[in-house]
Amino acid sequence: MIEFKLPSLGADMDEGTLLSWAVKPGDSVKRGQVVAVVDTSKAAVDVEIWHDGVLHELLVQPGQKVPVGTLLATLLEPGELAPMSAELTAAAELAPASVPASAPAPETQHLPQASKMPITTRPAVSPSARQRARVLGIAPDSVRGTGAQGSVTLADIEAAAAAPTTHAAGTAPSPNAAADRQTEMRKAIAAAMSRSKREIPHYYLAETIPMANALAWLQERNQDRPISERILSAALLLKAVAVALQRTPELNGFYRDGQFQPSAAVHAGVAISLRGGGLVAPALHDVADKPLALLMRELADLVKRARAGSLRSSEMSDPTVTITNLGDQGVASVFGVIYPPQVALVGFGAIAPRPWVLGGEVRVQPLVCATLAADHRASDGHRGALFLVELRELLQQPQTLAGV
Repeated sequence: MIEFKLPSLGADMDEGTLLSWAVKPGDSVKRGQVVAVVDTSKAAVDVEIWHDGVLHELLVQPGQKVPVGTLLATLLEPGELAPMSAELTAAAELAPASVPASAPAPETQHLPQASKMPITTRPAVSPSARQRARVLGIAPDSVRGTGAQGSVTLADIEAAAAAPTTHAAGTAPSPNAAADRQTEMRKAIAAAMSRSKREIPHYYLAETIPMANALAWLQERNQDRPISERILSAALLLKAVAVALQRTPELNGFYRDGQFQPSAAVHAGVAISLRGGGLVAPALHDVADKPLALLMRELADLVKRARAGSLRSSEMSDPTVTITNLGDQGVASVFGVIYPPQVALVGFGAIAPRPWVLGGEVRVQPLVCATLAADHRASDGHRGALFLVELRELLQQPQTLAGV
């Protein structure tokens, strides 16, 4: 029997609300399949299963709020038989061992069926539609869906909001719904960051990096590409960080149970500001191994889905490092707070022209300030400095980061 528990979808998550099931008892499921939608304080998240098997029993109903680690469902492993229910077991124990040959044939007994959690027939609702419905104060289950198999889409919610007769008495949109959700998000972020500053001995380093070579190379790469396919400097910075982390593995992983646990892969948590306020840091997986063009497409998709409230649990639960880029806000540098149980956070300010000594002369060059916040329990300043030097050198040879 396999236990499926509510995963932690970030350091700032202690509990979640089950919004809907995408499966029912008896369904076969595959590793990586989305089986439920869970609402955190930040977004509705598609939760994936991490085992192959057959769904046996649903233990939490939609609408219930439960702590992280709560058993949500049980699964049977491939080939495993379902256990006999308590009613059938009791009936078997009370049945006579044998029936005399002369005794009349007994009437057929109807044994009670194994009890199962009732399965709701409510239509599926996309995470972005459910999040928008919450803001507007609309009950998504009352909206007629136009998506696949009657599912409710974001467009359906917007149409319902525009219709004057959509809301039943007492269900008008609450003007405070968005404010309440923002308050909950700030509380969750505050709890996680307070824990980080309380428990993690941070150290901070900074390095100014010339970007002339990188920007010239990007311009050359992009000149024949359509605007929608151009590679931005953000993707190049992500790739450079990931490759540098492979060479300084003490900064990539988790600090758990009193010891550092390195990660072989670099899953970069990208800090994304949400339109309503607050932020999330979902992961781009295996960043060091991906070509820049693919990484750019995945980054654009991740930002779009994060702001639409359509993230997957794997993207929220397994970042091995966080990268924040506030260059678009014009700040020179950013010194972040580590997301536990990670052990490092890399920050970038704006790429901007500044005075720089080159060949004994002061010239104006595009520069960026890269910063590192790291956990002193997993590394020290010497290793952190080597990471920043590695990062600087990689960005002087951007062609080595292109991939295939």
